[in-house]
Amino acid sequence: MLSGTESLPHPEIAGLLGPQLTAEQARLIYDAGADAVIFALLTLARQTALQAQPPSAAGADPSRPSGQTPTYLKPIGKRRRKSPGAKTGHPGRRRATPEPNAFVTHSLDACPECGGSVTRLPSTRTRIVEDIPEGIAPVVTEHTIPRYYCKTCGKSVEPTVPDALPGSQMGSKVVVLSAWLHYLLGTTLGQILDVFNFHLSFPLTSGGLVQAWHRLREVLQPWYLEIEMAAKASAVLHADETGWRVNGKTHWLWCFTNADATYYHIDPGRGQAVVKKFFKKAYAGVLVTDFWGAYNAIACAKKQKCLPHLLRDLKRTTKYHKPGGDWPSFAKRLKRLIRDSLHLQKSRGELTNESFASRRHRLQRRLDALIDATWEQKHARRLVKRLRRHRRELLTFLDVAGVPPDNDHGEREIRPAVIMRKNSYANGSQEGATTQAVLMSIFRTLKRRGHDPIRTVINALRTYLKTGHLPPLPSKITANG
Repeated sequence: MLSGTESLPHPEIAGLLGPQLTAEQARLIYDAGADAVIFALLTLARQTALQAQPPSAAGADPSRPSGQTPTYLKPIGKRRRKSPGAKTGHPGRRRATPEPNAFVTHSLDACPECGGSVTRLPSTRTRIVEDIPEGIAPVVTEHTIPRYYCKTCGKSVEPTVPDALPGSQMGSKVVVLSAWLHYLLGTTLGQILDVFNFHLSFPLTSGGLVQAWHRLREVLQPWYLEIEMAAKASAVLHADETGWRVNGKTHWLWCFTNADATYYHIDPGRGQAVVKKFFKKAYAGVLVTDFWGAYNAIACAKKQKCLPHLLRDLKRTTKYHKPGGDWPSFAKRLKRLIRDSLHLQKSRGELTNESFASRRHRLQRRLDALIDATWEQKHARRLVKRLRRHRRELLTFLDVAGVPPDNDHGEREIRPAVIMRKNSYANGSQEGATTQAVLMSIFRTLKRRGHDPIRTVINALRTYLKTGHLPPLPSKITANG
């Protein structure tokens, strides 16, 4: 036992700390002086922090496989968790009860609980069940096509079969449904064949189905051009790109999108030549993009760069590079500037035009001062170079109504293609890449405009087969219909 006059070395103090610490031992630590008390408190604080961490983070479970170790541990929230579901009084959103077209009456011969005899009561109840039919079988239609002689043309003619492309035994509904599954939902070719071959009892081969999609793309090519023109004519346009593989080689899938149209293009390059090919003349609207250098070659009225990209860059640089010097001051000023600009946009309706213009001018002066200041840290100089290049493209969203401060819309529209790339490994040929871009653009645009993509394309094919001309691409369905 230690006496109160003895000096307690730090290792001995650490050995006393824990649930076994007695009042007498605590008094000894106190009598040893301020340094001993400070050491004991810091040691207890470290022990508490380690106990609060999950086993994978604290290293308490060395047998855990590295693949099961989370890359990020979300901090424990202190806010009270909201109750799930809609608020009290909110109207329900259950699906509408369908009208029955088949009727079944059930009977009971014995009690299902004990097997005893039962007596029929006068009351009944009904239950609606909607299901797909059992034993789905394809409809095989034989078309009898008479021939006629046209005296004006001087040749024989015949009526058109509007339910399938010329020379094809595969109906339009099969072609369009399978293309919708693949190019909009991202279902793989093998999965589509399983659905048709087993569930729908419709025998298909991969080669025949892919060739049917290529023919569908040729018919719908005018719609693809309409989508391109609609994107170029929009007031606000988002652009983004992602990696793509064609025949095992690296390509790039480009996305140009607005509220009503999404245009995809697959190209071997990722440079200025691609955007110059799309924008053959100056763009009259506002282009919203990230900071990729290829977009600098586009001549347009105004541009808006994605501000969350700057915030993510600040966070990533601080976390992984841990720069010192004047970096903390630079990062703090830039972060405050961005957040103040976002706050100004949200409070626009609460301010007078003069007050809003004054605050907008002060934000621009703060940005100019940040750019013109001298920064020693290399990462600060790197970002200042970017800010200087895009000085007039960071606060456009405060000047033009309808322009967002981010490129979220472009990233959301390219996201389905990223998931599709993961599932189907992109394209095996250049023709497949062309079909991918065309059909994915058409199905995505029809969905954005509020149309049923399958029904709309089938009806368009019928019109094309009857008249030889594809109808115009349907416009967006408004709230008034």
